[in-house]
Amino acid sequence: MMMTMEYHNPVLLKETVDGLDIKPDGIYVDVTFGGGGHSKEILSRLGPDGRLFAFDQDEDALANALPDERFVLINENFRFLKRFLRFNNVKQVDGILADLGVSSHQFDVAERGFSTRFDALLDMRMSQKNDLNAYKVVNEYSEADLKRMFSEYGELSNSAAIAKVIVETREEAPIKNTEQLKLALSRFLPNHKSHKILAQIYQAIRIEVNQEMDVLKEFLEQSLEILKPEGGRLSVISYHSLEDRLVKRFVKNGMFVGEPERDFFGNFSVPFKTIGKLIVPSDAEIKINNRARSAKLRIAEKK
Repeated sequence: MMMTMEYHNPVLLKETVDGLDIKPDGIYVDVTFGGGGHSKEILSRLGPDGRLFAFDQDEDALANALPDERFVLINENFRFLKRFLRFNNVKQVDGILADLGVSSHQFDVAERGFSTRFDALLDMRMSQKNDLNAYKVVNEYSEADLKRMFSEYGELSNSAAIAKVIVETREEAPIKNTEQLKLALSRFLPNHKSHKILAQIYQAIRIEVNQEMDVLKEFLEQSLEILKPEGGRLSVISYHSLEDRLVKRFVKNGMFVGEPERDFFGNFSVPFKTIGKLIVPSDAEIKINNRARSAKLRIAEKK
């Protein structure tokens, strides 16, 4: 029997599920199941005819599957949302919830290599089935690709210098673990802000390994196809500006670049309407759950 994995409190639990405006007989999707906190809350609001599908690519999350006949857990990346819902004979849903980023559990398991707190092999895969890991990125990417990654995904102004040092260091010997990476980059980590810079470096590598920006775009585009018109709800928590900008822009005009076309009268048609304002956690929630400190929740309804 699988043991339940230790997961932390879900962020903005009530607000995120409230945003879905649950119908008791509706069909809902939690694309980031994790410890199951948001899913449990959704199920508690569904009637006997309601259904909930959850996605999580991390095999650790399977230990938390909920014993409820209305619930199905799919061990896949949510970039395959549409495909696996179709496998389950579902073409449209009433609401989709996404709590983006790395789970507290993944940060807390040292050997996964997500946290700056532990020495671990360079991994950072959200799914152990993925071929690409942090070791391959750090040791095999070209200097130009490393520079692009640290600039785009870490938003680091000295990305060229960081990329150059990594390439020079690995020519002597492969960079195998997080301690070796920190040592190689020590000149960029002044004591007073080493944690912040290291977090940006880790974020860049992690996003690259897991293709997080591509996955998010594919997910948002599919959510538009799958949500029921005139009321289907999307509830998304993001944790850094890269994610939030994509979500905000897509919710605003249904595209990631450019502007929607205007009609003859100068009006443009957008697929969503924003529900309420941006929601952030209270000071009390942040005190209980440090992961909540950078969370931003956006809610949208399909027109």
